Amino acid sequence: MGICGSPNATHGYAAEVHNTGEWQALIAHREALEGRHLRDLFDHDPSRGERLVAETDGLLLDYSKNRLTDETIELLAALADRTGLRGRIEALLDGEPVNTTENRRAWHGALRQPKPPPEVRQELDRLAAFAAEARDGRWQAVVNIGIGGSDLGPAMAAAALDAYADTELEARFLSNVDGAHFHEVTRGLDPARTLFIVVSKTFTTVETLANARTARVWIADAVGEHEASSHFAAVTANPAKAQEFVTDRGSVFAMWDWVGGRYSLGSAVGLSLMIAVGPDAFAELLAGMHHIDAHFRTAPWAENLPALLGLIGIWNRNFWDWPTYAVLPYSQALTLFPAYIQQLDMESNGKSVRADGTPAGIATGPVVWGQPGTTGQHAFHQLLHQGTDVVPVEFIGFCRANHGLGQHHDLLMANLFAQAEALAFGASDTGDPHRRFSGNRPSSIILSDQLTPRSLGQLVALYEHKVFTQATVWGINPFDQWGVELGKTLATGIAAELTGAAEPDPSRDSSTQSLINRYAGSRGSVTR
Repeated sequence: MGICGSPNATHGYAAEVHNTGEWQALIAHREALEGRHLRDLFDHDPSRGERLVAETDGLLLDYSKNRLTDETIELLAALADRTGLRGRIEALLDGEPVNTTENRRAWHGALRQPKPPPEVRQELDRLAAFAAEARDGRWQAVVNIGIGGSDLGPAMAAAALDAYADTELEARFLSNVDGAHFHEVTRGLDPARTLFIVVSKTFTTVETLANARTARVWIADAVGEHEASSHFAAVTANPAKAQEFVTDRGSVFAMWDWVGGRYSLGSAVGLSLMIAVGPDAFAELLAGMHHIDAHFRTAPWAENLPALLGLIGIWNRNFWDWPTYAVLPYSQALTLFPAYIQQLDMESNGKSVRADGTPAGIATGPVVWGQPGTTGQHAFHQLLHQGTDVVPVEFIGFCRANHGLGQHHDLLMANLFAQAEALAFGASDTGDPHRRFSGNRPSSIILSDQLTPRSLGQLVALYEHKVFTQATVWGINPFDQWGVELGKTLATGIAAELTGAAEPDPSRDSSTQSLINRYAGSRGSVTR
């Protein structure tokens, strides 16, 4: 059914994909499927639910409820070959400079190799020793201070693996520069028993440094300035700058320029997580990631979970013109997983320019959103079932729970299966238009045995490589994020004006300046 990737695929980006014969074949195929309902596809091929699946190491992808056929997968596999996906995977995992706009590697795969490069092995050993010491009972809480990739990854994983965490040591996460977040995160904590980890690659991130300075004052007021630095560790590529907060060089851990923030969970960025769940569980997380790396490198396209998920996403985005998809984990522990995937996908592939600087010419990164079920069923599933827009869904579920309330888990998973069934097949027309469920709404189901450190690592790497697959087909670079820079630069200038350090910019538009003036004239003391 599938077509293995060509061994001669180039490591560079392919030509404009929409001008290829493979792309045109998919357009014709899509037109041929017009009007065919998922009910028809299952009636014509009753075994598709057992056949249109792929599995590795206890992780199952059921993609049978998408509007596709075996021929679709063959055509998508040919597209993967045409765009050099196999060669791009080799380049990524072998540490070649696939981040072309910054001439860097994107070698997060090196972090989770069984025998990683010596500098990685050394840093992982240092992290494990630090984490073991931090778990000796001295600390009540570890607070990670970061933002974006320096926050979402470890925050998501700490919530996901709470069942594996030390019950005597709480992990908290501070990201928003809003002072209310600082008060929320530190509420109930004893400064004398709180450890802060400041995570910033450059150690110049405005929000992170503002929060770190406030944390430093909070600690110093309680234990004295002399002792304050012992309550801080840092993760950075700028250790000299980190010395402002951390005087003990043994508490400063390395980041490398070849690890992007949103791909950095397996690095020292995950230190707060390692402290929470322990070095052994963290090692299992890395092992799960590496298994998917190896699977992505070698599995044929029709059996390759990340490639399939990515190619089906291309099919939905570019050939059915569906601009968004929902990630719906049926696990409360994965409450932050949709936000994590939102950043991973939208910051990586939210590009309108190809890696060579030319216009993309086709739709690229979709809008990603979601929240855990069954909560979402009483919020937005109405639109999923009966709205005017089709929203493909990626359901995530687990066969076994991490708690003893088995009946709850049966009910939870019954809802997952029922939602996917209802979206696909709808219901017989009752004659009441308000109760009409047309069905034919696509979904994929990702099913794992249990939410463990290893399976979480699998899920993270699964989506990393899904995003990479789509970036390769679209010819864009998923490893830069220039789009976040302009707003940050403008905010720095406005902040200087608000503190009196700079004069207003005479070229600024009247709307922005009027709002700044309104704020400056109305701010004052805290009111309750």
